[in-house]
Amino acid sequence: MPAYHIKNVTIFDAIDDRPYQGEVLVDGNRITKVARQDAITAEDGAEVIDGGGRFLMPGMVEGHCHLSFVGPARNQDLGEIPPEEHLLRTMRNATFILDHGFTSCYSAASAKLRIDVVVRQEIEDGYLKGPRYKAAGPEITVTGGLGDERKQHSSFESFGMIADGVDEISRAVRICCREGVDNVKFNVSGDEFVGHARAEIISMTQEELSQGVRIAHDWGKRVACHSRAAESVKRAVRAGVDCIYHCDFADEEALDMLEAAKDRVIVGPAFGLVHNSVFEGDVVGLTREVAERMGLPRKLEHTIATYHEMRRRGMRVVVGGDYGFTITPMGQNARDIGHFVKFFGYSPAEALKCATAVGGDLMGHRGELGVIRPGALADLLLVDGDPLADQSVLVGPAHFTMIMKDGEMHRDPRSQPARQHRFTAA
Repeated sequence: MPAYHIKNVTIFDAIDDRPYQGEVLVDGNRITKVARQDAITAEDGAEVIDGGGRFLMPGMVEGHCHLSFVGPARNQDLGEIPPEEHLLRTMRNATFILDHGFTSCYSAASAKLRIDVVVRQEIEDGYLKGPRYKAAGPEITVTGGLGDERKQHSSFESFGMIADGVDEISRAVRICCREGVDNVKFNVSGDEFVGHARAEIISMTQEELSQGVRIAHDWGKRVACHSRAAESVKRAVRAGVDCIYHCDFADEEALDMLEAAKDRVIVGPAFGLVHNSVFEGDVVGLTREVAERMGLPRKLEHTIATYHEMRRRGMRVVVGGDYGFTITPMGQNARDIGHFVKFFGYSPAEALKCATAVGGDLMGHRGELGVIRPGALADLLLVDGDPLADQSVLVGPAHFTMIMKDGEMHRDPRSQPARQHRFTAA
């Protein structure tokens, strides 16, 4: 594996808030040196890459990823896709999201049991270009919960794995572990997009969730959950869930519990879906009137208030907005960074850290993924633009001059036009 001496760049290391002019040495799959200005001497065998003053930052981490959500309009659409086509379309999504600067993805559920696992293994074995990937199984839910699309007179498959009671929950977790997942996910509450189980309905009991988490942890797996209702957040904290998604309607007690557990719990709003449904729903026929009838503007307001409070309390928050539905096309994922700034009150640097360093923590690589420092994994982006001034430059592949994952070039800057850029840096 070649070594690279990347010089003449503006470095955002996701450790400090302020970027600086500097250079980086990559040897194998690790960053070995980081220096301000021109302090790294020429290294034998290292290929010199002149960044032209561009913005060098860690590769982004998608903290709520659904690679197998390949554009459904309804949850049950996922069940109707034949498994062969579904796998191929998921593989295409893997390369597509890497093209969009996400060098790591933490799955928030697979639409079918083994799709995530197979795609992860193809990436790790070098047959498929894709991000570092933490694979999940389907979302474990209960009868009537989010992911159960059945009716008494008919049956529809969705993204849910239905299990009722502690014994069935235990079995579902063990099946997922047997099939090779990295993460297990539970749906503890409902969602506005499910007519029979709205967001503030709690579907999974404390006993069911606690047992599921216990079994998953026994197998060495991380656990995530879908929790919108305040009580569902509290149940997740009590059960020892590692990553709690949404938390829209968290009350003061839930926020206090999250704050007390903030050293072990990571949260994620998955804001893209509610944002697009409220502001951009017309493109898929979701009118403002329908959105209001579903209660989506109310949920948006609660989410905004909750994550202002999360930021104030110092919670670790990841980006990832339920992208992959028709209304949230894959490739828009980095819009979350701008959403954090516009809606949640984050500074641009704080939002970039949510998309890099905090995501690296969720991936299980705290301090060595999503940061630029000696010893860190060499996942790097060279951006033709300044994300601290304009977060939209990270949406779409057009501004990525270099995409490096694990020390290997996915997009090579030496094949890009040479232009000089300058930013105001410390």
